[in-house]
Parts: sequence; structure tokens; C-alpha cells
Amino acid sequence: MVSRRPYRSDLSDARWALIEPTLTAWRAARQGPGVAARVHDLREIVNAILYVCRTGIAWEYLPHDFPPYKTVYDYYAKWEADGTTQRLHDLLREQVRLSKGRKPVPSAAIIDAQSVKTSGNVGESSQGIDAGKKIKGRKRHIATDTLGLVLAVLVTAASVQDSAGGREILNAIAVEHPTVSTTWVDGGYNNAVIRHGAGRGISVQVVKRLAGSGFQVLPRRWVVERTLGWLMQHRRLVRDYETLPQRSRSMIHWAMANIMSRTLTGESTQTWRIKRPKADTPLNI
Repeated sequence: MVSRRPYRSDLSDARWALIEPTLTAWRAARQGPGVAARVHDLREIVNAILYVCRTGIAWEYLPHDFPPYKTVYDYYAKWEADGTTQRLHDLLREQVRLSKGRKPVPSAAIIDAQSVKTSGNVGESSQGIDAGKKIKGRKRHIATDTLGLVLAVLVTAASVQDSAGGREILNAIAVEHPTVSTTWVDGGYNNAVIRHGAGRGISVQVVKRLAGSGFQVLPRRWVVERTLGWLMQHRRLVRDYETLPQRSRSMIHWAMANIMSRTLTGESTQTWRIKRPKADTPLNI
């Protein structure tokens, strides 16, 4: 437990127990100048990252009872660059799958894309305009398993077509998850994606929208839509604030790590809804 007053985004002891072995091993394996001076608690570094992810604040506005924001971001960047964040994320995903009675490796996936606006610090070269959604920003191409757990993430300019991003996601699935033999996509993915999947040994099946208008819960497709909703509970992901696309991808991994660690420990993910008093309850004004 930390000595300061806790924030709602802080790790519980049970959640930290899931994450600690990976990060402790990372620290133990580090070598080179300055490594011996290990001042900051790894748990507090993770708490600070999750605070940014959940609240959406700028790194510079981290509360003073966390380690310095430059230190926190340095760890965030190092863990992204050397693959530690993804290894931690993938380990949690395997544990969640096992806890749900599934095999640790998936056999099927669902692919979708989401366009979001960017902040002013994102360079023009890494953003574009999604003509269909009328959004200038970036696009997140994701693949999930049938539980909605993220298997692969690609962050591109919003101008990149779903079909082009879909082919790259299929490449990632084929390399990182060779057990996947079937994927489901929506009508925005053309025949080129289906042919590309066949070439990688993956059957790509299009789930078409039913006749009629309005909101529809589509078979298989609702799972990935729910995952995008999970991500939106993390305010840092409502808009893309990351200068580098790979750091944006890392923030998605941290959001999912937050969700999966809570799933494993039986802790609910807090929403931003304010509990309103009942009509007959007097207000203290």
C-alpha cells in the first residue's frame, strides 16, 4: 500500500500482485550507468500512468504526490519501446482467458476501426481526415478475441482506409497469434482484405448489417464494439493526445491492462456517472 491518500485509479494490492513480477523482472535485468540508483517505487509509476490514462490529464499536471512527471513518462516510454507494456498486457489477457475457461491462445478474432480527433501536439504527418466520419485525427485499428480482449492494435492517420488497416492487422494476427483461423469484420472491409486473410491462412467473414435503420446489435461484431466502449471509459483515449502513434498504442494497452486486472480480481471498472440523489432525498446546498 502507498503512504499517501489513494486515488480511485490506484492499483489494489491484488492487482499489483498481478503486475509486479513482470516489472520487477524488467528492473532486475537492466544494466548500465545510473541503473543502480533506483529511487522510485514501480507501483507508484504504474499508479501515475493509470491516473493519466483514466483522467486524461497532461503528464505535466500529475499531482505532486506521484513521482515527477518526466520520470513517469520516461518509464512509460521505455516500457513501450522495449515491449514490456505489451508483454504485461498479453500476460494479463492469457490469465483472463484461463479464468473464463478458455485456452490461453485464441482461435478467432473480430476486427474494427475507430477514428478519434487529435490534440494540437500531434503532427500533421501522423493524422488525416476520415471522409466517412468527418473526423480529422487518427484511426485505431484493433482486433479482439471473442471475449473482447485486444489481440492487436495499429494506430494510423484517420485517412487510412479500413481495408488497408485491416490487412496490416491480419499480418499482426498471423505473426503474433498463429492459432487464429477465423476473423469477423463489417462491410467496410472489402474483398482485398478477404483475399489477404486467405493468403495468411485466416478466413475473413463479413457480418452484414440487417435490413432496417437505427442501432443494431450484430452477431460477433458487438464484442469489438463493446471493447471500444471500454476504451472510452479512459479519458486519455477519448481524444488522441500522444505525439507518437506507438505511444498512443501503448496507452490502449494500459487501458486494457487496467480492465483485465480488475476482471481478474473481481473489481469493477469505475464509470464517470455521478450518483444522483433520489427525488425524495433533500439536497445539502
